[in-house]
Amino acid sequence: MSPVIVKTIQLFLSLSILIVLHELGHFIPAKLFKTRVEKFFLFFDVKYAIFKKKIGETVYGIGWLPLGGYVKISGMIDESMDKEQMAQPAQPWEFRSKPAWQRLIIMIGGVTVNLLLGFLIYIMIIFNWGKQEILPEALPDGFAVAEELKPYGFQDGDMILKMDGKTPDNVMNLNRMFVIRGIEEVEVKHKDGTTEVLALPDSLGTYLYKSGATNPLTPLTPSVIEEVEEGLPAYEAGIRAGDKIVSINGNNTSLWHDFSREVRTNEGPMELVYERNGITDTVQVNATEDKVIGVAVANNYNTDFMQQRKFSMGEAIPAGIDYGYWTLHDYVASLKFLFTKKGATEIGGFGTIAQLFPDTWDWLGFWNSTALISIILAFMNILPIPALDGGHVMFLLYEMISGRKPSDKFMEYAQMVGFFLLIGLLLYANGNDIYRAIFE
Repeated sequence: MSPVIVKTIQLFLSLSILIVLHELGHFIPAKLFKTRVEKFFLFFDVKYAIFKKKIGETVYGIGWLPLGGYVKISGMIDESMDKEQMAQPAQPWEFRSKPAWQRLIIMIGGVTVNLLLGFLIYIMIIFNWGKQEILPEALPDGFAVAEELKPYGFQDGDMILKMDGKTPDNVMNLNRMFVIRGIEEVEVKHKDGTTEVLALPDSLGTYLYKSGATNPLTPLTPSVIEEVEEGLPAYEAGIRAGDKIVSINGNNTSLWHDFSREVRTNEGPMELVYERNGITDTVQVNATEDKVIGVAVANNYNTDFMQQRKFSMGEAIPAGIDYGYWTLHDYVASLKFLFTKKGATEIGGFGTIAQLFPDTWDWLGFWNSTALISIILAFMNILPIPALDGGHVMFLLYEMISGRKPSDKFMEYAQMVGFFLLIGLLLYANGNDIYRAIFE
């Protein structure tokens, strides 16, 4: 099955789960407070519904427009803009008749469910699949360091020992910590065996992002070929899996970092020396226009310092909560990049979200992506923007503090402004996806 189809199915299933549970977060407290819920829909039913059935006072259904879902609560100014209902005297079962604290609980219910669901999924992932830990010693050759880090004392071949006094439990997460988490000091072990504590400025993360160095550390591994793609230059030249690349045009490329740099910067034919079964040979290779020759390198991790750690349920709960907390923290912290020129062009829509899922069906990948999206939805929905849950919460808090309820007319206008803002953002984000698909 095509990777695009697999990703689309996973996205559709994930969003369906998250939307239904989000709306249940509104539906259940509404029912508990004896508030009438007229509709409960997965996807929007503009002019048409794929399926609908009335049970009691609520119509349950599936719409045709997969941009979300909704519950229509009687007496509430929402995206339905039911002005006729709002013109009638308030009824006891309506949202507007309920005390402000009850309305607040109804409105935060969806966000609460999404947040708790994200944490719960992470707990279950860690309980069922465990957690891979890769200690610094697993990379015997250390890291290749981006030029942007070298002014602060980093050197190629450095091994990262501690970050802000803590030993990283997975060195493959170090780049995210550099760019997003505002690390203040790093203890490194240089190639010559000396150790040093390096101080970093608060602005380093933004500097790395703007410079495009979002992966400032690259594991140094030998240039031992793991895979060669048929039909591409390396295969046609006779390179095969297991070969070790010794040099390109006389420049040492025994490490993958050096090899990839030579391929990327070389113009014209390359004289490539490789070793196979202790015997060296030389071939001519011409990279494609995209600077690709069609090889992948094998990881050279010291497996003595790698483990797939298993967790009991008692251990998985705090570990999952910690993972969920840092997921939320990193997402919120990364939003500062949206206000840069580069960040604005990287905003994405459904296409970008679909890329979170694996190319082949994999339950671990599926649930990891679903948990991430759930936490993102929780945060985005609580933003104080009219038409989002956070907009309703903002006006309810104003009412509870001031003792004055915003007028229905004001709420209608605010809802319309928020709705058009969201539509504009939706069009912009998905427009970016389309542009990247066509021109990049």
